[in-house]
Amino acid sequence: MKREQKGVTVWFTGLSGAGKTTLARAVYDELKARGYKVEILDGDVVRQYLTKGLGFSKEDRDENIRRIGFVAHLLTRNGVIVLVAAISPYRKTREEVRQKIGDFIEVYVNAPLEVCEQRDVKGLYKKARAGEIKNFTGISDPYEPPPNPEVECRTDLESKDESITKILYKLQELNYI
Repeated sequence: MKREQKGVTVWFTGLSGAGKTTLARAVYDELKARGYKVEILDGDVVRQYLTKGLGFSKEDRDENIRRIGFVAHLLTRNGVIVLVAAISPYRKTREEVRQKIGDFIEVYVNAPLEVCEQRDVKGLYKKARAGEIKNFTGISDPYEPPPNPEVECRTDLESKDESITKILYKLQELNYI
C-alpha cells in the first residue's frame, strides 16, 4: 500500500453502452495492482443498494448522482481513488458534484449512439425505442456531453488500452499516482 495517497474522484460519464464500467474496471485493476487504495461506484450497482426506489425522472436522476457524489466525496477526502461509472446525463449536476468533491477528473466516455445501441447487451435501447422504457438517456431523454472533460475516450475509435493509458496518464500528470 502506498503512503500518503491523495484521494481523487474519476467520474466516467457517457451513454449506456459507451464503455464506462469496462474502463473503470480496467483502471481499477491497474491501480490495485500498483498498490493504490481504489474503489468503484458503478451506477447500476449503486441503484440496487444506495438509491433503490429512485426512478428515472430528472429529479430522481439528479438525486442519484448527488448520492453517488456524496459517497465519492467521503472516500476521496479519505485518500481513496474513486472510480465512478454513471451515465450522469445532466451537465449541471455533474458540475455540482465536481464542486463538492474538489479533487475530480471527468472522463467523457464517448461513443456514438448507434455504436452504443449495437453494444446493447441488456436490450435497453431496443426497449426504449419500442416505448417500453420511458426517459431513456439518448433516446427519449437528453444526454449533455461535458464541454471540457479532463479526458475524452472515444471507445468507438480507440482500443481499451489506449483509453486506459489516457486516464492513467492524466492521474499521473495531476500527481494522484
